[in-house]
Amino acid sequence: MILDEPSFSLDAKSIHKLSTKGLSLKTLKEQIDNDLDFLLELWHSQGLEIVKQAGNFYFTTAFKPMQESTFCIVDIETNGSKIDKHQIIEIAALKIKNGLVVERFESLVECHEINPHITEITGISTNDTKDAPNLKQVMYDFRTFLGDSVFIAHDVKFDYKFVSLSMQKIGLPPLLNRCLCSLSLAERTIESYRYALSYLNESFNLNPNATHHRAMSDVITTYELFKLSLCSVDVEVKTAEDLIRYSKEAKRLKRPKFDPRIEDQE
Repeated sequence: MILDEPSFSLDAKSIHKLSTKGLSLKTLKEQIDNDLDFLLELWHSQGLEIVKQAGNFYFTTAFKPMQESTFCIVDIETNGSKIDKHQIIEIAALKIKNGLVVERFESLVECHEINPHITEITGISTNDTKDAPNLKQVMYDFRTFLGDSVFIAHDVKFDYKFVSLSMQKIGLPPLLNRCLCSLSLAERTIESYRYALSYLNESFNLNPNATHHRAMSDVITTYELFKLSLCSVDVEVKTAEDLIRYSKEAKRLKRPKFDPRIEDQE
């Protein structure tokens, strides 16, 4: 599965055009076998909204100012990294609009097998999840919550893929939401020796009450990091799609040669 771009029936060049100068109806129809109106509705149900402007088709995010866009910061905890063997045991998310939290989602997920090593890392045991809703219920609820928001996570590939495949596991279609990596954005806006979320939190005091590897705590830390990053993006970044592109294409900041936190401690 390609994770940097939505996984659906268009080639990479066409996907890029949807985010920039637009895709013509002719090119769009050449690549799809189904009824266009049906596909646009289907894609929208999977979190991707495409609109027609001046004869061409675009991602809605190409026109939506950042201040009017909804970003959904997500974090998951799992009982392992392999989707065929493991599952989500906790998921949390904050919906952000114009820099403010407008909605929140948080749930443990029923799980009958959690390795002691995972419990040691997360603090979550099978006993903690015994009264939690099952994966099917949580994924349905989260799909509704997410809507067509831009999906943000720290190292987004893992979270996006695991959530998308978890949805397919219980019979929902895969995610098509536009996504943005807060780690990649931080590399272009914040000078740091390392970009692990825990390191950034300690360096910039993002979330003083953080409990690392608990979903909502990591979401709050990522939210504070996202706000900090937005303070340093180029003034030319106006829309949500501009920000997504900037997080991938802007020049990364040069990292310090030595860890300043170690030097400070010495």
